[in-house]
Amino acid sequence: MAGLTESKDGVEECDVLIIGGGPAGSTAAALLAQQGHRVVVAEKDHHPRFHVGESLLPANLPLFERLGIADEIRALGMIKRGVQFVSPWHENTSQTFAFKDAWDKTMPHAYQVRRSEFDEVLLQNAARQGATVIEGCRVRSVENASADAGSLVHADDGSAKGRTWHARYVMDASGRDTFMGNREHMKHRNPRHNSASLYAHFRGAIRQEGEAEGDISIFWFQHGWLWFIPLPDGATSVGAVTWPYYMKTRRADVETFFRDIIAQAPELAARLASAEMVTPVEATGNFSYFCERAYGPNYVLVGDALSFIDPVFSSGVLLAMQSAFAAADAVDTGLRKPAEAQAALKGYEQAMRDGLRKLSWFIYRINHPSMRDLFMGPRNIFRVKEALLSVLAGDIFGDTPIWRSVAAFKAIYYWNQVRNPWRSIAAWQKRRVSIRV
Repeated sequence: MAGLTESKDGVEECDVLIIGGGPAGSTAAALLAQQGHRVVVAEKDHHPRFHVGESLLPANLPLFERLGIADEIRALGMIKRGVQFVSPWHENTSQTFAFKDAWDKTMPHAYQVRRSEFDEVLLQNAARQGATVIEGCRVRSVENASADAGSLVHADDGSAKGRTWHARYVMDASGRDTFMGNREHMKHRNPRHNSASLYAHFRGAIRQEGEAEGDISIFWFQHGWLWFIPLPDGATSVGAVTWPYYMKTRRADVETFFRDIIAQAPELAARLASAEMVTPVEATGNFSYFCERAYGPNYVLVGDALSFIDPVFSSGVLLAMQSAFAAADAVDTGLRKPAEAQAALKGYEQAMRDGLRKLSWFIYRINHPSMRDLFMGPRNIFRVKEALLSVLAGDIFGDTPIWRSVAAFKAIYYWNQVRNPWRSIAAWQKRRVSIRV
C-alpha cells in the first residue's frame, strides 16, 4: 500500500478516496496521483467487465494524450470518422456528418471501443501513476465530518473486517449508483427528459463500407431512436432508447420486445437480418437524472454520478473524463490551498453545468420534427453545420468560437417551428406526455 499509512485503530489515511473505477474515477485518480497525492480507488467490480457506451468522441483524443495513453487506446479502438442519421420520414433517408468538417479540423475522428478493454486501460494507468486500486471493494458508508476533518469511508472488500479510510476528500465516481447523490438525498429525476433503453451485442451485422465502416449510425423510429456501433472485434452494439410509456406496452419477453423495436427501423433490421445476438438483452429504465449539487465541503461528484441525460450524442465517456480533469484540478487546489477550495469546487460545478446545458438543448429536441429536418437537410449558412459538427464531436469545453453559429442554428430551429405551428404543437404535446413517469 505505497503512499498510505495505517493508524493503530486500523483506519488508513489517504488524501482522496475515489468511489468507482470507471472512466471518471480512473482519470481523476491518475491525475491526482501524478500530482503527488495519496489516492485510493475503491471499485466494486473486477475488471474487465461489460459496459455499454462504446462510442467515443473526437474531443476525447486530447484527453488521452494528456493522460499518456493515446497509443494504448489507438491499439484497441476502431476508427470512427462520423455519425450517420437515418430517418424514415425524409426523402433522403440517410445523412452523414464527418468530424473532419467540424469547425476545428484537428480532430477528424474518434474511436469505437470495447468498454471492458477501454476501462481496464484507464484503471491500470491510474495504478501506474501511483494510485492504490482495490477491485471488488464496495463502499458502504461515508461519514462526513468537515472540510478540515475529512471523512471516514467504510468499505466491504470481502474480508471479515472490511476497510476504513480517513480521506481528506471523497470523489464520487460511482456512475449511475450515484452513491453521494443518494446519500445526501440530492438525486432527482430530470423533469425535462425521461427515457429508457434496451441493448445487446450482435455478431455478423452488415456494416457500412470503406472508411465509414466504423461510423456510428442513429436510426429514428416512432417511439425514439436506436444506435448501431461497430466494434473492433467484429461485434456490434445495438440499442434502443425510447420513452417509458412505450416500455410499459411490453407484453412479451424483453428479447422479443427488443426485436420488435428493431423491426420498426427497416434499414437497421436489414443490417441485422443475418446477425446473431451474442449477449442477453439488458434493459435500463428511466435513466435521466441530475444531482442538485456537484460538491460538498469535502466531496465532489463526477461523471454519471453527477448527471445523466441521454446517450444520443455518445457524450458519456467525454463528460466523465472532462469532469474528472476539472474536478481533479479543484481537489488539488483544495488539498494544497484549503482557503481556495470552495471557490475551486464552485468553478468546477459551473463548468460542468454549462457543458451539460449546451448538450441538453440538443438532446431535449432530438426527436422533434423540426430538429430532424435540420439534421437530415443540413446547410452551412452562418457556419451552422460546422458548429453542429463541433457539438457532435464534443468540442464544447474549449475555446472553439462556435457559439454564435450555434445561436444561429437555434434561431433556424425556432423559425421552422413557427412555419409549422400545428406540427410543433402536436410534437410539444406528445413530448409532454412522453416524459411523464
